[in-house]
This record gives sequence, C-alpha cells and structure tokens, in this order.
Amino acid sequence: MAVRTIVRLGNPLLWTASLRVPDPTREETQQVVRDLDSTLAAFRAETGWGRGISAVQIGELQRISFVRLAAGETFVFINPEIVDRSRETFELWDDCFSFPGLMVRVARNCRVAVRYEDQMGVRREIEAEDSLSELLQHEFDHLDGILAIDRRIDDRSFKIR
Repeated sequence: MAVRTIVRLGNPLLWTASLRVPDPTREETQQVVRDLDSTLAAFRAETGWGRGISAVQIGELQRISFVRLAAGETFVFINPEIVDRSRETFELWDDCFSFPGLMVRVARNCRVAVRYEDQMGVRREIEAEDSLSELLQHEFDHLDGILAIDRRIDDRSFKIR
C-alpha cells in the first residue's frame, strides 16, 4: 500500500474520462484500490477531512472510487454507473482533494441508485441519499472527467475554506 501524490487542479488528467476496468480481480486493480485506501487515510490524517477518492486523483485513468465513511465502513466502486437520480436536488459547498482550500457551490441530486462491481467482480447495487448521494456523485464525476468547478451553480460559487 503506497501513499500516492494527489493530482492537482491544472493537470489535464483531471478532465479525462477514465477507462472501464475489464477485470476487477486483477492484481493491478487490487493495487490501485490499496493505494487509494492508503492515500485517503494519509490525506485524512493530515487534513482532518475526506471521505472518498477516485483513481484519476492518483494518476490512474481507471473507473475506480474508494469511499470510507465516518463509521469506518468502506466501499470500493469499480465501473460504477448511476442508473437513477431523484428529481429533487440540494445545494452545498463542495470540496476536493485536487483543489484543497477551494469550496465550490454545486447542486446535487438528493438520491441516486448505483450499479457497480466490487473488488471480487461481483455486480452490486446501492441506493444513496443526502450526503452519501452527494459524495458518490462527486467521485463518479471524477471518473467522467468532470470536476466540482464544472458543476458550479454560477460564476460566483467559489470561496476559500
């Protein structure tokens, strides 16, 4: 498990769509997951915040996101796909490891349904609401080369943490 350097705003990799993972059980994929876990843990230890990270943020253009919730529960999302969204949305100040200190006002769906594969290649589904819904939308946007700054409500939707 290696702590990897987080790709920062300005790097064109962040606006590049990630590639589908053909086999989640391959050792190369498992190594990326371990590195995401280590990198998230190190970032949280340093900053005191952070719940999720996507592979592109450590320089890997693979459709993988890693989430650790406050209760310690972890999720590995491989090839995730949002298959349903609520019409209802809410606004929040979003932040990102790739531009720490910058907050962006965005609107997110209150609920999402997601299909994905886990580390063993098992197809799964999850429904998420509120803060988990927002987090998954943020992380999966990364996999499509979309940043929170691209989803800003307007040109004045920025502030410093």
